[in-house]
Amino acid sequence: MARAVTGIQPSGQVHVGNWLGMIRPALTIAQDWESYFFVADWHALTSHPEPDVLRRATREIAATWLALGLDADRSTLFRQSDVPEVQELAWILGTVIPAGLLERGHAVKAARDGGREVNASTWWYPTLMAADILAYGADVVPVGADQKQHVEMARDMAIKINVRFGDDALVVPEPRVRAEVGVVPGTDGRKMSKSYGNVVPLFDTPKRTRKAIMGIVTDSLGVDEPKDPDRCTVFQLYKLLATDDEVAEMDADLRRGRGYGYGHAKEALALVMERTVAMPRECYTEWLASPARLDEILDAGARRARVAAAATLDRLRERVGLHALRRGSLG
Repeated sequence: MARAVTGIQPSGQVHVGNWLGMIRPALTIAQDWESYFFVADWHALTSHPEPDVLRRATREIAATWLALGLDADRSTLFRQSDVPEVQELAWILGTVIPAGLLERGHAVKAARDGGREVNASTWWYPTLMAADILAYGADVVPVGADQKQHVEMARDMAIKINVRFGDDALVVPEPRVRAEVGVVPGTDGRKMSKSYGNVVPLFDTPKRTRKAIMGIVTDSLGVDEPKDPDRCTVFQLYKLLATDDEVAEMDADLRRGRGYGYGHAKEALALVMERTVAMPRECYTEWLASPARLDEILDAGARRARVAAAATLDRLRERVGLHALRRGSLG
């Protein structure tokens, strides 16, 4: 069976952009593919979270996947840091890539743009992410459009390894971007991102979610003036959540104007958002109230993930000339 892998960093609330751009497509793929879902807690260390905050955030990401429909018996859900083989693979990958490649990574650019320190781990981020992808022999990687670069970099690294050590040393993955989603817009019109502070939270209270939606930036056209839905952030989010009939109705209302303003559109978006997330939010809350159950699922997933990663590393260690490990039982 073909494999897919994807992950989310536990560095703040999961937002609508995460869900629509990556989580929902990944869960669709998981219906037919052998899928690996990891919580990227090693990556989160680059922003220096408090230990207790990181542990809770890790469980929150796991609870999010489960609340949105991940079947932990069918797919593998685990903490990134519970698979040490990934770090070993990252080191091997680092021996075949030029340093300049890492300078072009999103993580470095985002840190510099935000005035944050570019520490060595931030710089090394694309290599570790490539190892996250390549360790499990993934054929596809469901990602949002803004993360496609990391998959392209993983492909480049895998190809370099295969040229040097044999065509079958590593699987060369393909990015899977949901075409109809692309980049999910945030409340200010830029891509939705925690670093921009422009997110619509996924599982916050209805009141706070509505407040975020009502704060979406629009132009100054009045209630009775015709508006262009294609240039309206509210409509761009609405059409990702509403039914076809609802989308057609808002499209017509905006174009017509005559008593239909952006406030009406925002109210409609808040209603469809609450309708969509109410039940998953309740499930999410229940999972967070059972941290021991979450840890059991994550631990079981890590055991399965290590088996897959060990197979990749055992093959690669032999190819590059390292001593074969006696791993014992990982399953």
